[in-house]
Amino acid sequence: MKPVDPRLLRYAGAARGFLAASALIGVVQTAVVIVFAWLLTDAVTGALAGRDVTASLLWLLAVALLRGLLIAASDAAGTRAAAKTGMQLRAALIRAVGRLGPGWLAQRNRTALAVTAGHGLEALDSYFARYIPQLVLTVIATPVVLAVMWWQDWPSGLTAAVTLPLIPLFLILIGIATRTVQQKQWHTLQRLAVRFADTVQGLATLRLFGREQRAADRIESTADEYRRETMKVLRFSFLSGFAMELLASLAVALIAVSVGFRLLSGDLSLEVGLFVLLLAPEAFLPIRQVGVQFHAAAEGVAATEDIFAVLDEAGAQPDGVHNSSRTGAAAAGTTAAGAHPEILEELRTANAGLVIDGLRVRDLPPVSFAADSGRISLIEGPSGVGKSSLFAALRGAAEYSGSASFRGSEVRQLDPADWLAWAGQTPGLLRGTVGDNVALGDPAPDADGIRRALDAACAETIDPALELGVQGAGLSGGQAQRVAVARALYRHAQDPRRVLALDEPSSALDVETEARLWAALRERADAGATILLVSHRRSAREIADQVIALGVSV
Repeated sequence: MKPVDPRLLRYAGAARGFLAASALIGVVQTAVVIVFAWLLTDAVTGALAGRDVTASLLWLLAVALLRGLLIAASDAAGTRAAAKTGMQLRAALIRAVGRLGPGWLAQRNRTALAVTAGHGLEALDSYFARYIPQLVLTVIATPVVLAVMWWQDWPSGLTAAVTLPLIPLFLILIGIATRTVQQKQWHTLQRLAVRFADTVQGLATLRLFGREQRAADRIESTADEYRRETMKVLRFSFLSGFAMELLASLAVALIAVSVGFRLLSGDLSLEVGLFVLLLAPEAFLPIRQVGVQFHAAAEGVAATEDIFAVLDEAGAQPDGVHNSSRTGAAAAGTTAAGAHPEILEELRTANAGLVIDGLRVRDLPPVSFAADSGRISLIEGPSGVGKSSLFAALRGAAEYSGSASFRGSEVRQLDPADWLAWAGQTPGLLRGTVGDNVALGDPAPDADGIRRALDAACAETIDPALELGVQGAGLSGGQAQRVAVARALYRHAQDPRRVLALDEPSSALDVETEARLWAALRERADAGATILLVSHRRSAREIADQVIALGVSV
């Protein structure tokens, strides 16, 4: 682990301000430590000499109070900085995920990412409130205190300078081992979160097949593994603390023995000897505290490293390009579905609506067709031929080869939210009202527009103010599907130039409701909309202007 990762300063402005504040507090704390040692020395020697030390004691009390206030200020500044940095890193992570696109997100474990952005960043409190202030104080106070000791009594300064490097040496050796077990503990926590989330989501299925106990046993096993990894981290932490305390105590003892012998021989005055003895523990204290706080901060640092990896990947992504394949056109000699190459080229030159040319997802057959305004393009074919994969490629959720252009621009260079209104087979509803789900992404929702979208999606009986639970709980399957279609219709109504893409929108609907939905889509297409429709229903052919049969050579 780096003492301070430069990427933290780059991605979180609050960290830069806190480092500056810590440096300022560290300078004042160093001065306070030296003044405190000198005032205490003066009070002790003065009392032994029979002088009035009232003033020295009062100043000593004031300096002690100031030192306490500085420690409290450092803790408060660290807590605020941790909160602000966590917010900034979470915001940067969200922007990075949006920049990388749904294709990148589909290949990642979202639960592990949520644990990193949640619990992981919360662990930054120890890093900012304790570790960084001690690290900065070590850089400032240790050399200054050593210089003062050397100036007052060079043998004591030499002893401290020789023994001090042993502490970071042991800290590095123990830290290397600690990093390994800390990373293992963090990854185990992520696996535990993922396993728990998967089990809860599939609990109904597990109970139906009588496997819920096995799933619970696996969670218990992972939790026990996390407990063991946590205990390993604690053992290394205690070992590190013991090693540092032992080395610091031995170093201070060497200085004390040397000072004691020279006081007895008369080679050193009591005032200088006592002053040096009071400063000796302070020279070792900051670096000892760095070692102690190193372990408390390790979990937060492990989380930030995962986030930095995402931010760095997003930083390497060219502007406007989402994480989809950039491999060029499909291999020559493949058979396209739906349109001939010369027609596609003519449409592309004319900047027609949506032109798909040899688009291929994984090892599925390539697809070629053109969809223009005022037309419903029905995409059909047997299961597994690539209908939903085609939509995934268009919205940036799957890598593909070939070409897809919208109004003359390659869709790889476009944000899907700017040109596509989509509803998939899974409704994907969120907790909140029905209206919030329909107007998702609209900063200023239009109540009338929400009502019209619900009516067009044959969901006129659903109240926009109805509160939904997690994943849209509170609606039947057919109702949830209609709300998802309404969301796509609402988004399309905001900008009718968008392509309206619906994947099996009637799979959970009865025949009568399906017919009403088809009529609404036909009406919208007649008004100039460009509609892509995936459906297994034969009734969809009645409203289609063209049929693209995937898996069929033409």
